[in-house]
Amino acid sequence: MNTTTDAARWVPAPGSVARHTWPLPARCAWWLLHRPALAVLLAAAVAVGVLAGPVLLGVGLVVIVAVLVVWWRVRPAGLEATAGRVLLGIWRSAWTYGARWRTAMMLSGLGGRFENDEYLPRVVRVRAGRWADRVVVRIVAGQQPADWARRADALAHAFGARAVQVRETGRPGYLELRVGRRDPLAAVVPALPVPEQIDLGALPIGRREDGQPWTVRLAGAHVLIAGATGAGKGSVLWSLIRAVAPGVRDGLVHLWVLDPKGGMELSAGAPLFRRFAYDSADDLATLLEEAVEVMNARAARLRGVTRKHTPSTDEPLIVVVVDELASLTAYADRDERRRINSALPLLISKGRAVGVVVVGALQDPRKETIPFRDLFPTRIALALVEAEQTDLVLGRGARQRGADCSRIPLTQPGTAWVWCDGEAEPTRVRASWVSDHDIAALADTYAPAHRGSGTGGRVVDLPPVEDSDGEAGAA
Repeated sequence: MNTTTDAARWVPAPGSVARHTWPLPARCAWWLLHRPALAVLLAAAVAVGVLAGPVLLGVGLVVIVAVLVVWWRVRPAGLEATAGRVLLGIWRSAWTYGARWRTAMMLSGLGGRFENDEYLPRVVRVRAGRWADRVVVRIVAGQQPADWARRADALAHAFGARAVQVRETGRPGYLELRVGRRDPLAAVVPALPVPEQIDLGALPIGRREDGQPWTVRLAGAHVLIAGATGAGKGSVLWSLIRAVAPGVRDGLVHLWVLDPKGGMELSAGAPLFRRFAYDSADDLATLLEEAVEVMNARAARLRGVTRKHTPSTDEPLIVVVVDELASLTAYADRDERRRINSALPLLISKGRAVGVVVVGALQDPRKETIPFRDLFPTRIALALVEAEQTDLVLGRGARQRGADCSRIPLTQPGTAWVWCDGEAEPTRVRASWVSDHDIAALADTYAPAHRGSGTGGRVVDLPPVEDSDGEAGAA
């Protein structure tokens, strides 16, 4: 097989070496130099063998193996988080990213020859994790991260991994490979505990691929949720509602909810809602127009007072939740569509600063369906029908960086790719699953003392909720 590729025209980068011209001892020394943990272990073993003899060395190795086996049987989690991770990193550094590295690079087209010398990307550091390995690589001159991203599938198969994601390090000439081993998102994420104190800048709604909590910013940020039928949009919506429930109870958060499907999807949480529209397009448009009026009035009150809205019982954060945006903008009648297309962009463009945010879900992310999707700073892409739709939701280049939402199986509802705050790369996440029982308990526990019940866009004030003694609760 001819492994010579476009790399034959590469110029060697500083630090790149044509290693096939070196003698074998020098190549082994170079290899160990970039694997210090393995080098230390080998040096220690040689020292013990020379000073104490091979018999004692063998006994010591047997004892160490026995201790590790007992540790693994008694406390596997403790071993995995400490010594097991170190040993796994040494093994993968020596085998997967060592002995098999040259073959993977040459056959995937990331290594090549120049003037009869062979040039390969160099492994700088390997950190084995519970769910994924992080491999820092010194690339060859003439390459760019996009070249590696195009070969991510080939690298995943070469490394025996679930997936490979290419990330920039911020240092020219270097990149990081995130080699996924185990999938922490394969199992259903149960409903998260309702927090005692809510942080509207980081609401926990699920789990990230690295095993850490997945949080979403709601204060000062609109949220767009896109996914095919059965992808788990409801999991994201209910996880968000669950996360803000204490604020709803205390009057710091008001939920204004639009359910174009006649209330079938979200009516179970109606006691939590201050406004609830579901009957007709006219009612939906009316509720949005009311939100615009509240936004404009609040902007007039806060003008010259503050540049950042702080939720309070007097000026709560208003969260406008729309279950299916396409039903509002694409399938409504002309007059209602005109009213909706006038109100929604105003809310999305002006509402963040004054504490009126929009959380919208939709199935079809095409431009003609939701023409103002670029106004959503936070976008969550669940399983999508077409690969190109990933870039429509997350932005151009997201799929090239590994976020292909068309590959998310519908058997894992709630799994998504998202741009997380403070990160330059998309992150794979999964929202928690909130059951009907969880929703009923949430509505009973966190319903506000005074609530509104919408007949479409018209709001009817209900009397205060009575406690068990028959006395009216506090307003």
